[in-house]
Amino acid sequence: MKFSINRTELQTALGVVAKGAASRSTLPILSGILLKASHDTLTLEATDLNLSIRCALPAFIEEEGQTVIPSKLITDVVKSLPDAAVHVDANDESAKILCETSAFSLKSLNAEDFPGFPDVDPESSISIPFATFSRMVKRVARVVSRDESRPILTGVLVEAEDGVLRMVATDSYRLAVTDTDFTADSEGFKAVIAGTFLSDLAALAPNEDNITLSLAENQIVATYSGTTFVNRKIEGTYPRYQQLIPDQYKTRAKFDTKQLTEAVKRTSLLSNRTAPVKFDLNSASNTTQVSTVSQDIGEARETIASEIEGEDTDISFNFSYVLDGLSSVETDAVYLELQGPMRQGIFKSEEEERYLYLVMPMRVS
Repeated sequence: MKFSINRTELQTALGVVAKGAASRSTLPILSGILLKASHDTLTLEATDLNLSIRCALPAFIEEEGQTVIPSKLITDVVKSLPDAAVHVDANDESAKILCETSAFSLKSLNAEDFPGFPDVDPESSISIPFATFSRMVKRVARVVSRDESRPILTGVLVEAEDGVLRMVATDSYRLAVTDTDFTADSEGFKAVIAGTFLSDLAALAPNEDNITLSLAENQIVATYSGTTFVNRKIEGTYPRYQQLIPDQYKTRAKFDTKQLTEAVKRTSLLSNRTAPVKFDLNSASNTTQVSTVSQDIGEARETIASEIEGEDTDISFNFSYVLDGLSSVETDAVYLELQGPMRQGIFKSEEEERYLYLVMPMRVS
């Protein structure tokens, strides 16, 4: 196999495909990347048997063929090369990589031992502008659980129905929901997709292409910009999150998003896991006091303007949970809706953004 390719394009493709290679496996072949040269295309593949990634990019092919090179090794080598054409000459035993005055000879693995790429027959698909997809994922993915004992909570619920595309994530302490109008043909699309997988997709280089998500019996297929990702769906029934969202409130406060975020950040300098940030809402003065008292450290408080309707109340939250939610609010104003000091609090962006973030309160002695 012999081919030449632009170093920057090869490095970018390797950076994407390498996420599919196994970092810990008893099978050495799974830690490698398959390079396949055919016609005028170089195809890269990697798999850990759960996630498979394939990327095709144009290259000057002198001799067709295929080989497998350890993922970390080839990624590090290409990253270190000067920005010039890269020439690769490989067989089943070694791969020679040349770029200007640099030359490497790497041990390769037999491509015949590399697992075949999954052959998936999609049942339904949705196509989303990448910018929209990325923004929605980033709003909810940080809320997924890291507890592998409840796999369903490590995923994001993605569903398209009644002209709306929705993404939902929860770790049982907080819940994030984001919606957007969606007029595609594929109504009834519904799947729970690993949050880490979606986050990797959302971090891809943006362009004008759509990203397509397709469902098979037990797999999710994502295609974007010449790259195909195949990952296992998370099986199980997603929690009935709608029951957690009340349709009314006893207190509602409107804040300047930036002002509230900065107040929580300053107050949290003296906070910790056992000293939450407290919100004390006063409707007579239309102010909210954000405060914390931390034993052996000290206390902090800040009073900010807020438009309050309903009852006076106070409630305490984990400050990092609050900041996670506020960081996803893109409107100038944010609303906090409360049922009482020991009921869930709901942060909402202004209507056009259609973002909701529910967080459970902390008990203060």
